[in-house]
Amino acid sequence: MEFGLNFFPVFAPERKTAAEYYREVLDLSVLAERHGFEHVQTVEHYGSPYGGYSPDPVTLLTAIAARTERIRITTGAVIPAFTHPLKLAGKLAMLDNLCGGRLDVGFGRGFLPDEFDWFGIPIDESRRRFTEGVEACRRLWSEENVTWEGEFYRFGPITLLPRPVQNPHPPIFVASASSPESCAQAGTDGYHLQIVPSIVSHEVMLEMLDSYRRSWAAAGRPAGAGRVQVKYTCYLSEDRAQALEWGERFENNYIDLMTGAIASWAATTSADYKGYEKLIDKVRTYDFTKSLNDHKVLAGTPAEVTEQLTAIRGWFGDDITVSLQLNPGYMPYEDSRRALELFADHVAPHFGNADV
Repeated sequence: MEFGLNFFPVFAPERKTAAEYYREVLDLSVLAERHGFEHVQTVEHYGSPYGGYSPDPVTLLTAIAARTERIRITTGAVIPAFTHPLKLAGKLAMLDNLCGGRLDVGFGRGFLPDEFDWFGIPIDESRRRFTEGVEACRRLWSEENVTWEGEFYRFGPITLLPRPVQNPHPPIFVASASSPESCAQAGTDGYHLQIVPSIVSHEVMLEMLDSYRRSWAAAGRPAGAGRVQVKYTCYLSEDRAQALEWGERFENNYIDLMTGAIASWAATTSADYKGYEKLIDKVRTYDFTKSLNDHKVLAGTPAEVTEQLTAIRGWFGDDITVSLQLNPGYMPYEDSRRALELFADHVAPHFGNADV
């Protein structure tokens, strides 16, 4: 089991400025590399305190790449529906060169109706735009004289410059929210997987992973070669009461701001997002204690978080990479830094990560 850092800014601007947040992310990324973490990654969102400090993950990851040498640089995820594939593939190829071939590219569909409205894109097109965008980027990276005639884009012939460092292209991850079918398709296509267990039941999570691994194997690919990143928020302190207080406060901050970001689902329906019109009611029932007991969020002392991760490894396999958010909400930087050091010194070594 390996570990990485996941950065997802969810807080109101009056809590922390963008410049302060970016400085903290850069410092934590350098520290994560020093402690042997496998990757850093960040999201793509717009226009609200729910992730809006990260409208372009490539920009932030480029700054991280300039300050590091070994740690993987990961989009978690970029949204093809919002960017022309020539631009998206070109930006990512530039980043792969700037980081010396350390890039992993996670692609996601997006799920916020307001974001689609702001870009003037029907949300019902999200799945088709996602599929077309991923395939167009893959071809632009790996082929020359590409001619593309799709549903949404037509271009070429063109040979993309710069060419990516990694051959034939950077590793591709697909972000899946809750669909075993999309996980199975990722395995069939030979893509890696990014998933968030906090938003699905334990049974659905197991079904998603099983669908992915069976489809990967059925396509004739080597067992264990499909990489799976599983994302958790982690609240870690020597003082259990402090860790749980942070968890209660910052998880509820996340829920409050997410509720605002998804409010438009109350008046939106889409065949591509079955059941999302009920998402607000589902989010409002969130209970931190239940989430902690179900191991959907990590919180406590190093010994307690080690116990949680041991259970997670037993459920999901020791080949997963756990992507940790250690600076959730508006947590002060020194507390996030201390949590990272505690994790590296007292949790990671239990999972064969002596360098972390």
